[in-house]
Amino acid sequence: MSTPTPAEKAPLGRRLFYWLLNFYPPYAGAGISAKGSPDLQRFEVTMRQRPWNRNVFGTHFGGSLYSMCDPFFVLIMTEQLGKGYIVWDKAASIRFLRPGKGKVKAIFELPPGEPERIKAEVEKSGKAEPTYTVEVRNEAGEVVAQVEKLLYVRKKREV
Repeated sequence: MSTPTPAEKAPLGRRLFYWLLNFYPPYAGAGISAKGSPDLQRFEVTMRQRPWNRNVFGTHFGGSLYSMCDPFFVLIMTEQLGKGYIVWDKAASIRFLRPGKGKVKAIFELPPGEPERIKAEVEKSGKAEPTYTVEVRNEAGEVVAQVEKLLYVRKKREV
């Protein structure tokens, strides 16, 4: 009997979430695969190069490289802050550093203590706008692209 993966250890609802995430049409179509920790605090996202996600130069299409990085900091922050907060993507940028070929990977995690820091900033200022950067790396470990995400966080308004 094999050891269960982190996703297999997750509650049924989480496993369904991961399964649906991987069949989300923009991800399935681009060949993007996301694996997350049971507590939704870490994601490892990969994309294999396929004929339908290549550009005219034979490298990964830049839109697919960005797409593989889109929602993960928001998902992690939303889970860590809890139901009393709203978290949105506010801005993003991508910097291409070398041609992406083959399988590429990005790992998403927040720094230790980040949720507490964000909660304190929201209490003090009414909102927080943290910025996070993730590197997309090829199989040799070289950085193909850097994606910077600016989030917007505030408390939910009580009705």
